[in-house]
Amino acid sequence: MTGNYVYAIILLLPLAAAMVIVQQNPYQALVMRGILGAVAALVYAMLGGADVALTEALVGTMLAITLYAVAVRSSLVMRLGVLEGEGVKDSLQWQPLLDYLRAMLKRYQLRLELVPYADKAALQQALAEKAIHSSCLNVGALDWGQGDGPLYPITSLDRPPYQICTRVPRLYEIFSLELPPVMADITMFKCDRPSPGKSPVLEEQL
Repeated sequence: MTGNYVYAIILLLPLAAAMVIVQQNPYQALVMRGILGAVAALVYAMLGGADVALTEALVGTMLAITLYAVAVRSSLVMRLGVLEGEGVKDSLQWQPLLDYLRAMLKRYQLRLELVPYADKAALQQALAEKAIHSSCLNVGALDWGQGDGPLYPITSLDRPPYQICTRVPRLYEIFSLELPPVMADITMFKCDRPSPGKSPVLEEQL
């Protein structure tokens, strides 16, 4: 009878492993990984391998999950470069755009982190050196109005008031599909190999 319980618990191992693979949310995958490690430790203990079970519980489960959680937390961040002089964090003009970006990125388990730079040259250099994922510039004066839907920019210019440039193809795809064209113009950053004394090239069009 005891053997039947062991076999039943062992069957949970491939099930938990399959659940880890199919999870789209990385945090849910971490939970399933913890369950997988706990089941493995229980199986080892029931089969008489107390030392192996303890190692699995401490290293394979607790330590591994902690390290994975730190890695996931640090990697699921979209670093957006902005200009210091525009006072983005405290500006009411920027708030609707930032709120929209945060809500949009949250659906992909991403956090928005603003990284200020002194001027446009430093911003482009940060993109070229992969210090940030995207940059955002205010390219025209604007006013925010509200109709029947959410806040949208109203501007006298023919182009959107903001320009977002990204070096990540996946982010370019997300922005192009989900960010309203009236809110921001989306471009892809391409850095040519610079010759001595030549700065990276920021392409405005694909």
